[in-house]
Formats: sequence, structure tokens, C-alpha cells
Amino acid sequence: MEQHLVEIKGLILDPVSNTPIVILKKADENVLLPIWIGVFEANAIAMELEGVQTPRPMTHDLMRSVIEALGAVVEGVLVHSLVENTFHATVALRTAEGRRVEVDARPSDAIALALRARAPIKVAEAVFQQAHALEVRDEGSEEEKLKEWLDSLTPEDIGKYKM
Repeated sequence: MEQHLVEIKGLILDPVSNTPIVILKKADENVLLPIWIGVFEANAIAMELEGVQTPRPMTHDLMRSVIEALGAVVEGVLVHSLVENTFHATVALRTAEGRRVEVDARPSDAIALALRARAPIKVAEAVFQQAHALEVRDEGSEEEKLKEWLDSLTPEDIGKYKM
């Protein structure tokens, strides 16, 4: 399965449904993949991106701490499929004994954990194809293309993808 390293291009709010969307970008191409996520997960991602420290550990900080306390490391996350309009991901862990374990996760939780663990985020090529990722030819026009794309969505399109 062909996989692409991605970076988080940003978080935006869907103007129709007020649902957060995380925008992933292929690291080697100007291809954007929007994934609709929950408000709490968007907040967790935004806090990590902005370097906001909380007085007590939040859920994804706790997950990272538990993984580390068990002697494991987060090797990376993979958004591997789009099934019935729902994105699916796995978190790859390496145990202290060297065993590789893959754990099923929502992409938003996987991304929030990967950010905290400084682990790579990848997306399968098939997901880019199925989700009709947005190709941006001119780097300077990413925001404009994204806005045009969002404006072109119908209510049926917006409700199509589930968390």
C-alpha cells in the first residue's frame, strides 16, 4: 500500500456545519486532504500546534505518558482507509521488547497523539483518491482554493464524511 507522509496544513471551521476540519497536505506535493473531526480533538490538535501547556495532562498527553511509561514508543500513525465515508487510522507502537503493535484509532485522535509523540503522520494513497483530495497547483493560492472548495460543497457533501 502506497503511503504519503503528510503535514498538518491547518485547522478550519466548516462554515455550514460549524464542524472543525483538519487539513493534511502531502509533504512532497500540493495535495490537500480535509478530514472532518470533533471539537475536542480539534482543540487537542490546536493546543499542541500552538505549544499551549496545560496545568494537568489532557487525554492525548495521558495516552503518550502511558505508552512511554510502558516502555513503548509511537512509531507513527496511518490514515489507511475511508469506509462508508468514515476515515480509519492506526497508531503503530513499538514495545520495549521490540514488538510492533497497531492500534485502531480515529484519525483525529491518532493525529493528536502523533503530534505529542513527534511521530510521523501518513495517509494511504487510496484515501487521497477516495476522498477526492484537493490538488493546488499554485502554492500561493492554497487558502483561496480551499475556500472555493468549501463553498462548492452541498449540505449532502458536508454530512457525507463521519468522524
